Amino acid sequence: MKIALAQLNYHIGNFEANTKKIIDHIQLAKEKGADLVVFAELAICGYPPRDYLEFDEFISLCENAAQEIAKHCVDIACIVGLPIKNDVLQGKDLFNAAYFIEQGVVKNIARKALLPTYDVFDEYRYFEPATRFNCIDFKGKRIALTICEDLWNINDNPLYVSNPMDELIKEQPDVMINIAASPFSYTHDDERIKVLADNAKKYHLPVFYVNQVGAQTEIIFDGGSLVFDADGEMKAEMKYFEEDLQVFDLAEVENVRNKYPKAQRLTDIEQIHDALILGIRDYFNKSGFKRAVLGLSGGIDSAVVCALACRALGAENVMSVLMPSKFSSDHSVQDAMDLVNNIGCMHEIIPIKEVAESFDHILAPAFKGLPFNLAEENIQARIRGIINMAMSNKFGYILLNTSNKSECAVGYGTLYGDMCGAIGVIGDVYKTQVFELAKYINKDKEIIPINTIVKPPSAELRPDQKDSDSLPEYDILDQILYQHIEQKKGAKAIVAQGFDESLVNKILKMVNVAEFKRYQTPPILRVSPKAFGMGRRMPIVGKHLI
Repeated sequence: MKIALAQLNYHIGNFEANTKKIIDHIQLAKEKGADLVVFAELAICGYPPRDYLEFDEFISLCENAAQEIAKHCVDIACIVGLPIKNDVLQGKDLFNAAYFIEQGVVKNIARKALLPTYDVFDEYRYFEPATRFNCIDFKGKRIALTICEDLWNINDNPLYVSNPMDELIKEQPDVMINIAASPFSYTHDDERIKVLADNAKKYHLPVFYVNQVGAQTEIIFDGGSLVFDADGEMKAEMKYFEEDLQVFDLAEVENVRNKYPKAQRLTDIEQIHDALILGIRDYFNKSGFKRAVLGLSGGIDSAVVCALACRALGAENVMSVLMPSKFSSDHSVQDAMDLVNNIGCMHEIIPIKEVAESFDHILAPAFKGLPFNLAEENIQARIRGIINMAMSNKFGYILLNTSNKSECAVGYGTLYGDMCGAIGVIGDVYKTQVFELAKYINKDKEIIPINTIVKPPSAELRPDQKDSDSLPEYDILDQILYQHIEQKKGAKAIVAQGFDESLVNKILKMVNVAEFKRYQTPPILRVSPKAFGMGRRMPIVGKHLI
């Protein structure tokens, strides 16, 4: 039996495009000699559809699309994911399901049993967990078909009390097929490989795993579909961050001497780089946008975002706006212009000195002679936000936010100023990682000016300002933030690792106090195991950890 894994980029709710793409790849798989082609979890509607699932029409459109796809499954079978109705009154109204289609007919249905409700997942909000399991007979082989999380209950601290494969194995299957929508983080590929290899070894069966690729607002799918033999040895690893279709002969997979080509493994920074480019590109393409705008300060954050945007959209579609103030250094303006010249994007220079002085003048009576402080700093940031949005409104540009994760964490940013935008490009990338990204972007030639990388970071909102005036050095700050955010450690646990107690308490208080700001920022492209946004839900008025 020859099995094709179709690793595709779907568009949530775009039934016409998704259906055409699936049908096209059924034909391609047939031309390549496949007996069965496998598509991803909820492929027909895209993942995650979220509250679209509450609309009956949406579910009907999924079924209509499935029936259209079935017409093309002649002399080839397919497995495709979609939501289906639960005919039992008790419980949730839907199942997260997979159709097995053969000769134009839905022959079998697999329903997902283990419904993740953590981090970015909220499946139990919509779906009823399956409780009955049956294998599928095809071409003289018996298939144990599962959906994503159904294979993840195989560790030392299981989340669920049941395991679908423990039931399916009783029917003596010959192969496991798992369809998934497994979001990207720079640590997740290694976890995924281990989980699937452990399943292969536990049940002594080959595993064929297909994942989605592409970005859905903040969630990015990296592909990397996999094949393992019954000993848990990886036999094939498909492309990352690209669509791919490959055909595998089950008989060859069962022969441990044969291996298929594997994708090149990427470092963490290479993965983050490729994920962010995919995230920007899909946000624009799937929303019908073409051109981006961002404020270009001469600092490293905006330089990295500009470089990524140019790679994702083309330099001709990126407008960088330089907005020097009376506190901007000459080298910052020069650094920004050097980047523009290196990369070839559009640019405008719009000084804000006169605008800021106008605000000083009209606010002088109300401010009653009080000294310059954070209020005047934030006014400058908000002037820049207004200018960026004016460019967006006038020319149809979409504003990219350039705040990094370190700044988002501790609230080092101005609401309605530098924190505005349609999508946060590096809001899940710590400042120390931003420097690594800049060096990686420069690996072949200088794109980001060296001075932008080596100079001390500064918001330049007051004379001789440096980030270190308000924050610990980033190499220390980021370590503490990582322990708190990704590792979920409280103050005592972090201090026990050797960090200064007063510094830890100060940083964690800043993180908690800044929660109200993060509620009002744009969606952030998720590249870490714990990003701000839909995967991290904290109370604004909570007092714990402060």
